[in-house]
Order: sequence, then structure tokens, then C-alpha cells
Amino acid sequence: MLNPELIDFIKEHECDDIHELALSAKRYPDIDIQLAVQQISGRKIAKEKVPSWYHIDSILYPKHISMEQCSSEQTARYKAGLVEGNSMIDLTGGFGVDFSFIAARFKEAIYIEQQEELAEVAKYNLDVLGLNNVRVESTDGIAYLEKLSPVDLIYIDPARRSSEGRKIFRIEDCTPNIIEIEDLLDVKGERVMIKLSPMLDISLALKSMRNVSDIHIVSVANECKELLFIKDRNKKDQHIHCVNIQKDKTDVLLFHKEDEDSAHVNYTSSVGQYLYEPNASILKAGMYKSVADIYKLEKLHPSSHLYTSTDLISEFQGRKFVVETVCSFNKKDIKQHLSAIKQANITTRNFPVSVQEIRKKTRISEGGDIYIFATTLSDEKKVLIICRKV
Repeated sequence: MLNPELIDFIKEHECDDIHELALSAKRYPDIDIQLAVQQISGRKIAKEKVPSWYHIDSILYPKHISMEQCSSEQTARYKAGLVEGNSMIDLTGGFGVDFSFIAARFKEAIYIEQQEELAEVAKYNLDVLGLNNVRVESTDGIAYLEKLSPVDLIYIDPARRSSEGRKIFRIEDCTPNIIEIEDLLDVKGERVMIKLSPMLDISLALKSMRNVSDIHIVSVANECKELLFIKDRNKKDQHIHCVNIQKDKTDVLLFHKEDEDSAHVNYTSSVGQYLYEPNASILKAGMYKSVADIYKLEKLHPSSHLYTSTDLISEFQGRKFVVETVCSFNKKDIKQHLSAIKQANITTRNFPVSVQEIRKKTRISEGGDIYIFATTLSDEKKVLIICRKV
């Protein structure tokens, strides 16, 4: 699909403005400019999202929307590390990033995609990647699964947009509807991995589905990217994995679903020398008391989700700060403690005033290495905590 001349042209013009390039087709009569622009656009996304593919010149990129929706290499590698076996099927193949990494962990792998053009792109790329254990089919995934013998893993990433293009957050509203096909999934898959929106209500989803053994809440650089629900009929316990993938390491904190109910926590109206904010995955899990229990921290308020200690807990998974001062949110204290601060990162946690209003009142601009948390303590006192990162 990509000849050597086109590949050379794409590399030569990779930094060009693609809109200007698209209008200059007459200058390059031997080049398919529309395809070249599509590839340059795709490579720009892949450079950040799927770097190992970016370095392969002959990878073919689909239309922009498929690239925007595809998984990152970081999250795809994480998913692949969770599974292995003889046979797997991806019912919603898409661009094939997740499939390519997961398929490498199995002896046989089947990719299904209803859009024929996208399936052709995936087939071409899987061949370029040297994955000779895969089969590509452009068909309806559910109809195909009904006729298939049971496999070790079913992977599915249901569409999370309505026919009007609105984002969907309930599992019942996804396409395909996981609840409607759950019986089929349970019969055909030893394990089922379902990728869902980070905006999904985890508790509601767990009430809707059965045999969910593991929930992986996956963040990259402290931004929640996806939820993975794994159904395993051979497992009885239910675990929540709070994952934060960083450049040099991956933090994982494991909870049992029942931990939160039995967790012991002390609430305090006194801020210690250190302040802690859990990472995005832990906050999404809602394991607020469990975090305090695990790290032996005091919590500032049931609804504030900030924690404190006298001694530094270096292994804490989240942001850690050294507290410099704590002041009330009144004119006198603001003048005394904040008048010398011209720039700071301001965050509100369980506080009645917005960041914009605080900036207006304090005249502090955004940025710098000072952090101000506006929050509520256990005695309901409203305070500003001024600190710096550990």
C-alpha cells in the first residue's frame, strides 16, 4: 500500500503544514497527496501515542478519527502483560494497537472489525509487524463469536458514542451492549477483558455484570485513561488494581472491594508536615479510607480526599508535598501569608470557592513551584495549605 517513493515523500515532508501540503497536489503529480497527508497526520499522532510503530516507516495509518480513538502503546503493553494463552479474539479490532500487543502473547489470535477499510489497514500492518499467528476478519464480531469454539481470551472495546456522537458512560449504552451479550461472552471466553471509559461509574457497572474478578483503573502520568473489567469464572475474589504508568516506572496499588468498608481512618483538623494527594486511579476507585489505612495517614475530612502525616511516607502513590504554612481564608490571613506570593498552582478540594475566585482575591497568577490547596478540615474550618513538592 505504501511504495518506497511515497514513504520517502512522507518522511521528507513530515514537518510540513498538512493543510498547505493538501493544496499543493499539482506540484507532485506522481504522489497521492491525499494518502500522504493522511500518513503524515497519523505519524504525528503515533510519534507520541505509539512510538514503536512511528519508527517503522511502512506502517499504514487510517483516517484521523481511528487514530484519535486508538489506545496508546503504554496502555496496550500493560494490557498485554495481564494475559497469555493459546487462543484469543478481539471483537472490536479498530486500528489494532491493543490487538497487536495482546496477540503476541497467544499462539492464535483473531482480529474482527466491521469496517472493511480499517480491517485492511490492520491486516497490512500486522504483516509488517511480522505477526504470523493472526487472522483478520471484516465481519460482525458477535455473529462470528457465536460460531466460534471457546477461546482463552475475548477482548472487547465497545463503542462509547451514541449515533449523535455524544459520549456514553453507562455500560448498557455501549455498542455492543455488554449486558445483552454477557451469556455469550461467558460461554465462549475463559476470560473476558472489557475496555471501558474512565468516566464510567464502576459501582453501577459491577451491579450490572457478573463474574468480574478484576478491575484495572489505568492512568498515564496521573491522567485516568481507561477502565479494564476482567471476567474470570474461575476466580471468586474481586480485586481493584489502581495503575499509574509513568516514564520510568508503573505504580500499582491493589485493593479488595471490601477493604473500604472495614478500613480504619482518623480525621484531623491539624495539618502535619506533609500533605498527600492520591493519584488519579486511586481517586477513581473511591478507596479513600483504604489509602489512609494502608499508609497510616490522617485524612483531613471525609470529603476532602487529602491526607497528612508528621513523617514522610516516600512510597505513597500520588503527589507528596512539604507543608510550609496553613492559613484561614480571610483577608487578614491572606494578606499575612500570601501577599509575597505572586505565582502558585492552586487546587480546590471540598471548598466552597472556585480557583478563579481565589486567584481574583489573592492576585496570584498560575504556575511556579508553590502549591496552594484550598480545602476543608475535619472541624469544617476552611483553610489554604501552602506547600511545595517533595
